[in-house]
Amino acid sequence: MCFATKGIFAKFLYADGWNAASVLVTRSVLALPIISAWTLWRLKPGALRAAPRSALLGAAAAGAFCYYVGSSLDFYALTTLDVGVERVLLFAYPTMVVALYALLRRQLPPRHVLVALGVTYAGIVLVVSGFDLAVLTRNLGGSGLVLACAFTMAVYYLASDRWTGVLGAAVFTVCGSAAATACLVVDYGFRHGLSAAAWPGRDAGLVGALVIVATVVPMLAMAEGVRRLGAERAALVSTVGPPATMLLGAWLLDERLRAAQWIGALLILAGILILEGARTRAPLGTRQPAAGGADGVPR
Repeated sequence: MCFATKGIFAKFLYADGWNAASVLVTRSVLALPIISAWTLWRLKPGALRAAPRSALLGAAAAGAFCYYVGSSLDFYALTTLDVGVERVLLFAYPTMVVALYALLRRQLPPRHVLVALGVTYAGIVLVVSGFDLAVLTRNLGGSGLVLACAFTMAVYYLASDRWTGVLGAAVFTVCGSAAATACLVVDYGFRHGLSAAAWPGRDAGLVGALVIVATVVPMLAMAEGVRRLGAERAALVSTVGPPATMLLGAWLLDERLRAAQWIGALLILAGILILEGARTRAPLGTRQPAAGGADGVPR
């Protein structure tokens, strides 16, 4: 539920004059030390020093691609999209993962995956268009950015599938997050400079909420939830996120989605549930993406 508040706090900061780049870089810089300290505390002594350099570079590249490029696209899209639309479109990424696996393996996905793909992308059409040309025109650009962000998340999943076995999930996460934050700081410095500015009390509170409530707390809670429930059950529970964001957007931002968009959101979640249901029944050695992984690292 805390992950569902990210777009809400970002929208309030945009209303106070912040741009997408400043929100994203501030959030990343403040969240990284907390998450890194927690993750490194859980590592075995010497685990980071013993990690292969090639694997660390792979994790850094994946983190930069997803959490620098992808997150930049996502936060910019939030300047034009309703938070509910943005959140539900991000959850299209597991279907992109299975499509990428099918391309890499040069084999047609199983029937249940094809059904999930069809259901999910029918839902995307409904969410973006609402069966209204004006809605489609308003949402098309931002939705394209969010779907591009979802694609970077899918690539990140493939990279994590390769490197976490070598590094462990904690080292992979810290390395990717650190690389992405470095890229964000350098990019922001070149474009806007790095001079500090005083924040009004409201903005300081919103930034603190974005970092703690929408990033650090849910990330640690998700990790503990996965440990207690297992990835499959945690992934199913995490599908509460998009509807929660849509309801928060209606309550706090007065956003109103059309009936067709609500139906589309339900179809996207249905596609995820089809994948997850097959994943829980799959024999050992077959692996499919967990929807809960969409927020495994700060977004």
